[in-house]
Amino acid sequence: MSTLFDIFGFLNVVLRGLDFVAQSVLLGSVAFVVLVATPLAGEVQRELSPVLVGCRRVIQAAALAVVVAVTATTVVNAAVLAASLTVSWREVAGAGFVIAGAAKVIIAVMIGLLASIGSVPAVSTRSALGAAGALFLCTALADSHAAARLRDNGLPLLATGAHELGAALWLGGLPCFWWALRRAGTRELASRIGKRFSALAITGVALILAGAAIFVAMYIGSIDAVYGTAYGAMALTKSVLLGMLLLLGFANFRAVRRVAAGGTALPRVRRLVEVEMGIGFAVLMAAASITSMPPAVDLTQDRVTFSELVERITPAIPRITSPEHATLGIPALQARLDEERRAEQESPTVRAFVPGSGMLPPRNLEDLEWSEYNHHWAGLLVAAMGLAALAQRSGRAPWAKHWPLLFLLLAVFLFLRADPEVWPMGEIGIIESLKDPEVAQHRLFVLLIVAFALFEWSLRTGRIDSHKLMRIFPLLMALGGTLLLTHSHALGNVKEELLIDMTHMPIAVLGISAGWARWLEVEALEEEGRWAGWLWPGCLVLIGLLLLGYREA
Repeated sequence: MSTLFDIFGFLNVVLRGLDFVAQSVLLGSVAFVVLVATPLAGEVQRELSPVLVGCRRVIQAAALAVVVAVTATTVVNAAVLAASLTVSWREVAGAGFVIAGAAKVIIAVMIGLLASIGSVPAVSTRSALGAAGALFLCTALADSHAAARLRDNGLPLLATGAHELGAALWLGGLPCFWWALRRAGTRELASRIGKRFSALAITGVALILAGAAIFVAMYIGSIDAVYGTAYGAMALTKSVLLGMLLLLGFANFRAVRRVAAGGTALPRVRRLVEVEMGIGFAVLMAAASITSMPPAVDLTQDRVTFSELVERITPAIPRITSPEHATLGIPALQARLDEERRAEQESPTVRAFVPGSGMLPPRNLEDLEWSEYNHHWAGLLVAAMGLAALAQRSGRAPWAKHWPLLFLLLAVFLFLRADPEVWPMGEIGIIESLKDPEVAQHRLFVLLIVAFALFEWSLRTGRIDSHKLMRIFPLLMALGGTLLLTHSHALGNVKEELLIDMTHMPIAVLGISAGWARWLEVEALEEEGRWAGWLWPGCLVLIGLLLLGYREA
């Protein structure tokens, strides 16, 4: 159970993020069917039939995803609550979040069943779907920050409802919109669907912004809370991603208007929708990370001051030398414990740190220097990758096609250096070390980096000739950036955790941007693929420079 406590923070954010995604797609798909697709059925029923079939499948898949995500989240939270309060599962079953989770599951199943009735939903079915969607949204509010407030939660509940409904109408409806663009039999039908969905998406954006304005006033409250608390910093990061989404949405809005006139090809609109869905996924994961934090207004102590932030981000000479491994916190403490046991002639040896024990590992100044050294050399490698990718893009450096192999060097470097207490440098075994959530996240990132290297190098050297496999690299890059939004550091110091996370947030945004820019380059060899081919290597260079400026002291 102690292992569950250690990984609970990271696991809870990921599961809650997946819940947000499934919830948004379920509500958005219902809205798409009820408000966009079905009203056109009376005029173009034959042409619309493939679209409705796809939308039903999206609803059913989203309903299943909700059941899985909510069940997993509820079970994990219930297990932690039962263990921490030493109460029975019967008592935990009466908790508010358990009841709300059960209600969400039941209503999701109901929506999935309603979506299976008839090829074109009747008026009664449409009404039932809409009512079930509204009821589902109400149950989703039961475990929000607003519901947790003990008093004056009416306005926050309204803002949360507007925010989540807006995300569903816009981001949650994108999968059905993408499917409709693929299956619409005529350009005219695609244009009509696009115009109706644009109106729905604009409504969603308005609801999101209205809810966000209330959140800023009630949950953040001041400028210093934006950069001084984890809640404010993550909210700012989410706002940057939302800004990127709004630019894409505006581009798609204009493109949809040109489809009917024959000025824009449908494949271009679909490509932009794919990028919208990808960045939308990252926004919802960021939202899950925010909901795992206490509101900024509730944290008035240990805020990062502006001068502390400026001092931390001020560029300094990169650290190119590393302290000795034996001087780090865990090895030094272990050596001292071993010496004490030998002096007292006692055995067995007491371990300085046990993953999964619930105790934070000891850290000293040498640990900070070790971490800075790792980040700075990783920055050099990432910047070199970006420059080499730019050189290949220029067409004047054929040798630069082998640049993905630098990812293997980075993976080996991180495997050896990221967690010095773990084998092969330390005495903790690899399997045992995975009980530590930070180590587990580092190992996951190493696997993603190895996948980057192998697939991209094989594709660029012609060893693999597959358009589908070319999508793996951008997807993994975007996934890595998204997971970085959920990455956590267990330091036991609120300020230090925030200062480190604030250096990772821009890297996450750049990673997400690089991944989806590369996606556009792969999918669109012409038009936007040209500028995207220059954008993503530039993002890698910027990531490298940020890593070179990383400091922990």
